[in-house]
Amino acid sequence: MENEPDHENVEQSLCAKTSEEELNKSFNLEASLSKFSYIDLDKELEFKNDLIDDKEFDIPQVDTPPTLESILNETDDEDESFVLEDPTLLNIDTIDSHSYDTSSVASSDSGDRTNLKRKKKLPDSFSLHGSVMRHSLLKGISAQIVSAADKVDAGLPTAIAVSSLIAVGTSHGLALIFDQNQALRLCLGSTSVGGQYGAISALSINNDCSRLLCGFAKGQITMWDLASGKLLRSITDAHPPGTAILHIKFTDDPTLAICNDSGGSVFELTFKRVMGVRTCESRCLFSGSKGEVCCIEPLHSKPELKDHPITQFSLLAMASLTKILVIGLKPSLKVWMTFPYGRMDPSSVPLLAWHFVAVQNYVNPMLAFCRGDVVHFLLVKRDESGAIHVTKQKHLHLYYDLINFTWINSRTVVLLDSVEKLHVIDRQTQEELETVEISEVQLVYNSSHFKSLATGGNVSQALALVGEKACYQSISSYGGQIFYLGTKSVYVMMLRSWRERVDHLLKQDCLTEALALAWSFHEGKAKAVVGLSGDASKRKAIVADRMVEILFHYADRALKKCPDQGKIQVMEQHFQDMVPVIVDYCLLLQRKDLLFSQMYDKLSENSVAKGVFLECLEPYILSDKLVGITPQVMKDLIVHFQDKKLMENVEALIVHMDITSLDIQQVVLMCWENRLYDAMIYVYNRGMNEFISPMEKLFRVIAPPLNAGKTLTAVSFCVDKCVHFLGQIPKVGMAGLYDEQVVMGNKLLVYISCCLAGRAYPLGDIPEDLVPLVKNQVFEFLIRLHSAEASPEEEIYPYIRTLLHFDTREFLNVLALTFEDFKNDKQAVEYQQRIVDILLKVMVENSDFTPSQVGCLFTFLARQLAKPDNTLFVNRTLFDQVLEFLCSPDDDSRHSERQQVLLELLQAGGIVQFEESRLIRMAEKAEFYQICEFMYEREHQYDKIIDCYLRDPLREEEVFNYIHNILSIPGHSPEEKQSVWQKAMDHIEELVSLKPCKAAELVATHFSGHIETVIKKLQNQVLLFKFLRSLLDPREGIHINQELLQISPCITEQFIELLCQFNPTQVIETLQVLECYRLEETIQITQKYQLHEVTAYLLEKKGDIHGAFLIMLERLQSKLQEVTHQGENTKEDPSLKDVEDTMVETIALCQRNSHNLNQQQREALWFPLLEAMMAPQKLSSSAIPHLHSEALKSLTMQVLNSMAAFIALPSILQRILQDPVYGKGKLGEIQGLILGMLDTFNYEQTLLETTTSLLNQDLHWSLCNLRASVTRGLNPKQDYCSICLQQYKRRQEMADEIIVFSCGHLYHSFCLQNKECTVEFEGQTRWTCYKCSSSNKVGKLSENSSEIKKGRITPSQVKMSPSYHQSKGDPTAKKGTSEPVLDPQQIQAFDQLCRLYRGSSRLALLTELSQNRSSESYRPFSGSQSAPAFNSIFQNENFQLQLIPPPVTED
Repeated sequence: MENEPDHENVEQSLCAKTSEEELNKSFNLEASLSKFSYIDLDKELEFKNDLIDDKEFDIPQVDTPPTLESILNETDDEDESFVLEDPTLLNIDTIDSHSYDTSSVASSDSGDRTNLKRKKKLPDSFSLHGSVMRHSLLKGISAQIVSAADKVDAGLPTAIAVSSLIAVGTSHGLALIFDQNQALRLCLGSTSVGGQYGAISALSINNDCSRLLCGFAKGQITMWDLASGKLLRSITDAHPPGTAILHIKFTDDPTLAICNDSGGSVFELTFKRVMGVRTCESRCLFSGSKGEVCCIEPLHSKPELKDHPITQFSLLAMASLTKILVIGLKPSLKVWMTFPYGRMDPSSVPLLAWHFVAVQNYVNPMLAFCRGDVVHFLLVKRDESGAIHVTKQKHLHLYYDLINFTWINSRTVVLLDSVEKLHVIDRQTQEELETVEISEVQLVYNSSHFKSLATGGNVSQALALVGEKACYQSISSYGGQIFYLGTKSVYVMMLRSWRERVDHLLKQDCLTEALALAWSFHEGKAKAVVGLSGDASKRKAIVADRMVEILFHYADRALKKCPDQGKIQVMEQHFQDMVPVIVDYCLLLQRKDLLFSQMYDKLSENSVAKGVFLECLEPYILSDKLVGITPQVMKDLIVHFQDKKLMENVEALIVHMDITSLDIQQVVLMCWENRLYDAMIYVYNRGMNEFISPMEKLFRVIAPPLNAGKTLTAVSFCVDKCVHFLGQIPKVGMAGLYDEQVVMGNKLLVYISCCLAGRAYPLGDIPEDLVPLVKNQVFEFLIRLHSAEASPEEEIYPYIRTLLHFDTREFLNVLALTFEDFKNDKQAVEYQQRIVDILLKVMVENSDFTPSQVGCLFTFLARQLAKPDNTLFVNRTLFDQVLEFLCSPDDDSRHSERQQVLLELLQAGGIVQFEESRLIRMAEKAEFYQICEFMYEREHQYDKIIDCYLRDPLREEEVFNYIHNILSIPGHSPEEKQSVWQKAMDHIEELVSLKPCKAAELVATHFSGHIETVIKKLQNQVLLFKFLRSLLDPREGIHINQELLQISPCITEQFIELLCQFNPTQVIETLQVLECYRLEETIQITQKYQLHEVTAYLLEKKGDIHGAFLIMLERLQSKLQEVTHQGENTKEDPSLKDVEDTMVETIALCQRNSHNLNQQQREALWFPLLEAMMAPQKLSSSAIPHLHSEALKSLTMQVLNSMAAFIALPSILQRILQDPVYGKGKLGEIQGLILGMLDTFNYEQTLLETTTSLLNQDLHWSLCNLRASVTRGLNPKQDYCSICLQQYKRRQEMADEIIVFSCGHLYHSFCLQNKECTVEFEGQTRWTCYKCSSSNKVGKLSENSSEIKKGRITPSQVKMSPSYHQSKGDPTAKKGTSEPVLDPQQIQAFDQLCRLYRGSSRLALLTELSQNRSSESYRPFSGSQSAPAFNSIFQNENFQLQLIPPPVTED
């Protein structure tokens, strides 16, 4: 240090002392907050990320932590608005008006005190993580900043730097230094120097807090001694003049600093002291001419990491407007990495931040850089060779633009967005923990320095745009705390300790959220955790104690806030919302002692709360999360459920509980009284290791009714079994005790099964040492000769007999499962044989068992005997007795049941116990066709199985699938298939009578070559008809390929003849879908059966239209004769309806064929039909009833209207007038017909004239529009030639012409000729626009032709006046040609107009209309020509009349 300060240093020191004294006198220092605890969260990098010690964070030890009540009752100081003691300090009149640009846009309106506290947090983040950050105002520093601006004209604050001291720079060049108690230590500089240097634009404090670097808006740099307040250096030549200092940063080397100016350059400052003289050497690291740098960040290492190998490189990160650079200053300057931004918003601010993080047990620096809404993380490592490698980590995508990025520790980062909202982010999970709005800070922005306003604003626009949001010097972090500099205040942000976060939620009465947050601390899943030290068990114990305190308070609150009045449901709902939370966390903390003692006692004060508490225990007990319960709670639980009549719930609870907490005698009595059999069995088994007593109790209930002949199995066992395997008991129904006994019987079967299988009932397993004992006890119990208290009438083996009567099949299934588990020891073999002997003795020697029950026994035995390791012995004669019993012809009852039982017995392996021939004989005698099929299948006698199907009425329709499978599925020999084929052919008539459609499908598939043989076998004509209809008619739904079938026409004609016999009304419809038949033979068949309509249809199909017409006409005349000879009739006359139907069919025949006939042939059809309809009207009117007369006239008019479309109207009138009756003056009868024809003619004539007029007007309008568009004048864009650029009037050539194009360009013809802008098109010379043409040279003619069509070569209009004022009579002026030829522009316009009306042209329409009208004006749409006009426009199916005005073409 210098011992002899110069005069300037002395002056600065005095100034510092004077300013400090004035400030201390002006107001009392406020130190309402405790000293800064500069929290250092980065000790976690010592390879123990989860172990955090209080010493690391400098957290003071507390002897007695505060109680919950004290926390809830204390006032929250941090939420109070800051109010200065002296209101005059808020007077801003003395503040420098030139410093207005340092405040943010967002905070310019935040002076209102009511808006001072506007913390907005995301609800989801708040409820999950609580309040993570503590936001505090440094009242002492804030008050002194305002006071300094007022008292000593310090100006507004502009920059802040924080170490163990806090330095604040002002707009008038002063630097205020505060200590940890917010006391003003030094006031460095003076306003006079500030007037010379400008505002302080950047600050930096070195590592040991002994030096302060100040950068100024006009480019100067000063260094101060923070111990003495002396000015050590004034540097004016470190960088180019006229640029502001944007950043000044100390490195870890106290003799080395980095500065960045508003020119975008970066300089290295090396401080030296030679011979007592302090000097500063400057070296340019990056020139602003190569890209402007606006952010620099040297890597600082903690003292404990000073030996890290990366520190020897003295790394520096720089952010220009286009890329990121990482360079090493030592041992020599070297660029280690460049990283371009990519696409981004040019107004976004580049940000850089270093931090040491632990990745894979190695601590290395990580650089975070961002611009806009994406944060990139780069991990920097040094390898063994000494080179540095940069690895890109997972980047962070945001939905907002950033203006500041700060590491608060290696896991947590704090981001500030462009609307002044703080976002606390967990780096590893990228989860947003909290959002806080800090607009009340009124953050200071560095815009004026980036714009270099103090030096005349000589910066680039790009840098000035970035500076709009720059706040680099307003935010500083140190020891886990972040300081924010406002225009009148300083705020500090730090992470709350875990207790603070929990307590903060408690103050807001969010107890549930506080418990959830505490549990996340307990489980180690919380983010941004501060204040938990020690190993995992120690941390869990600390958090658990806190959670217990909260739970007690939660219980008190639940009781206190319970509504005293109102419905009981409201109180229940209140406790149902709160009590489960207490139970949840007590069980999570494994504090059952707390749950069943203090918590239960506290909640028992309220009866509703007590009931809800007991009900809450049920799901935990059922899920085995809660096994042991105190006897008192268990007693209360049972009483509560009894009162609510929920005994089923009690049973489910008992079987999941530790039996030691139960009063066994009391529980057994309660279970028996309430029929809780599962619980009773559970208590016997688990409490007393007694397995037989429950069986005895259940047998006593179900045995008496079974012995009395009652059948309990009437209730479906399948349903009961599903219910009772789940341990549920159905309610007693109307059957009373009957249903209950069925329930007990089913439970007994399941219980026996569990005991024999080694499983506990209803769930779990029997202890392994007890399994053999239990099995032996159960078997000994079942095979007892008599029960304990047997009556003399009791039959032997009562237990087995009872179970067999109850459900034979299920009891035998239980035994079968047990036999499979038996080991082949001597005792097991004896037990099996003993059980089998007892079963045979009980069932065979008694006649009170059904065939189904006996069959179940022998099926069971057959399965056991079929096992390879079988040791059982059963007398074979017993199987013969069973066969006789099941096939007994004397008993016809239960036929299907007996057959099914025998089939199961055979399938289970019992076939070896019988003689097969005897078995088949007895099965045939008993009509057990499924048994016969089973036996024939074994012997491969598939043909005999067909007889089984045909004889079995229940399965006879399955024979078709069986035959199909045998004949089509591979695996059968040709001989077997042939036998089945022949058998089916022999029984074909029986198959057809069974189901004709299935038989036809079978024949088409497998007998297609023998259809005639099949037809010969079908003697019954009705069966033959049904078979052929199924085979030939596709409407029957049979999928048969007729092409592959190749049926001869004679078979089809045979089917048609049968159809004429049995269903004549369907003949025509069937003929329409049939294909293979001969017309002549079919016509003979229909004539044989006098089916005239069918004959007419066939003649029409043959082409004999006249013959078909004569048949229809004859039918019509006969119908008319019947009507004529009838007398008076009722309103509805069926014969007249027949006349109308026949006439309509005849008209349809004529209409279908008139299009293909000439005029003479048409008249030969229509006129006889008209004559036939008019003939009855020629008779006297008295011969025909009046009703029929009007109807016949109407029908005649219908004929006339139909024929008018094919016969000319004059021909019709002439034929009518030539009639001898009407020719003699009797026109009155046909007056209506003639007037109707004339009305039709007038209507069609009017329609034609209207259409022609519309088309003429439409064509005239289109032609007028076309003429106007092609004769429009051209408007030149300029008055000079586009080639020679001279006025068109100033050219002196006599014969020159002016050419104007539709594009607006104007040329002299001579100039265009020189540029070769002429094209020969269709024998004429055309001009092309020189500027609009794709090339100056004209290419091939074909190319130019296409360009003309596309409109690129624009036709010109030739001006007739010469380019100079022509004298009279000058013959050199060219005259315009008068040829009426459309030029290409007009052709193009005409084509465009035609495209607007796609379809037939109007000229074509008018031409055809005029031709029709001139030749045959009286019948415009008639077809009187011998050949129809197929090429007529009006007959085109796409013809449409467009009678709307055409669209206006664009000019």
